[in-house]
Amino acid sequence: MLDPKLQDFEKALHRLCLNLSKQIVVDGEGAKKFITINVIGARSQSMARSVGFSIANSPLFKTAMAAGDPNWGRIIMACGKSGENIIANKIKLKIGDSLVAEGGKVAKDYNEKDVKEYMKWSSINVEVNLNIGSAAYKVYTCDFTHDYIDINANYRN
Repeated sequence: MLDPKLQDFEKALHRLCLNLSKQIVVDGEGAKKFITINVIGARSQSMARSVGFSIANSPLFKTAMAAGDPNWGRIIMACGKSGENIIANKIKLKIGDSLVAEGGKVAKDYNEKDVKEYMKWSSINVEVNLNIGSAAYKVYTCDFTHDYIDINANYRN
């Protein structure tokens, strides 16, 4: 059993490292939005991680976030390209507190106007429930903006 003081230190160190990691994301070149992707209901933590990073690293997802476009198809596409054995019609997708898609189609009470308003915020939460297990993983990313393109296209000039 670990010394309680060591456990407290370990927790504090974890909080510090997570905070620094989030600051790196926020400081992305041209980034305007901090995005949290919470993948839940996966068969394993590895599966949840793979799906989360597939979404987070998708340029189509990141540009949709920059535009404030709740294009849920881009998120589902990124889940599929993860290489994991997911079942697309089991996925429940939320942006903020709004259920956007479930059962392979737009959610019954989905209000795109409300979601677009939410997506103007500088911090956006996306929840992908795979509904095939109990594992979860959280991934942080930022959007791709025109500023990102300008910075990276002209960095040698």
